[in-house]
Amino acid sequence: MKIGFTGTRRAVLSFDQKEALAEYLSSHRVTEFHHGDCVGSDSSAHDLVKAQFLNVTIVVHPPKDEKFRAFCDGHRVLPSRDYIARNHDIVDACDVLVAAPAKKENPRSGTLATIRYAKRAGKPVIIV
Repeated sequence: MKIGFTGTRRAVLSFDQKEALAEYLSSHRVTEFHHGDCVGSDSSAHDLVKAQFLNVTIVVHPPKDEKFRAFCDGHRVLPSRDYIARNHDIVDACDVLVAAPAKKENPRSGTLATIRYAKRAGKPVIIV
């Protein structure tokens, strides 16, 4: 199973979110983990997967704008793309999208836009 991840850049994953993500990944046969390489939730999720799920291939989808880029070292780092295209690539590459939005997210946020795109694409969305 290929998992896509999207989350707020304003915060790292909380303890509860890390537990929920780890539990979800443990209970499914995850082969790939795709994320957008931003500071905050993306880099936090990356670190968790890298430390606890050694058989999972991490695929990094970096943004063209490097202002908030985390520069994670995945197994595969794809060419950088604009935020919207990159987010769509993550959804298109995954079977399930796991999302960690901010508690008070702007309706125009990239995280919420990615969730909406995944739902329109018929992909299951798991909120942690």
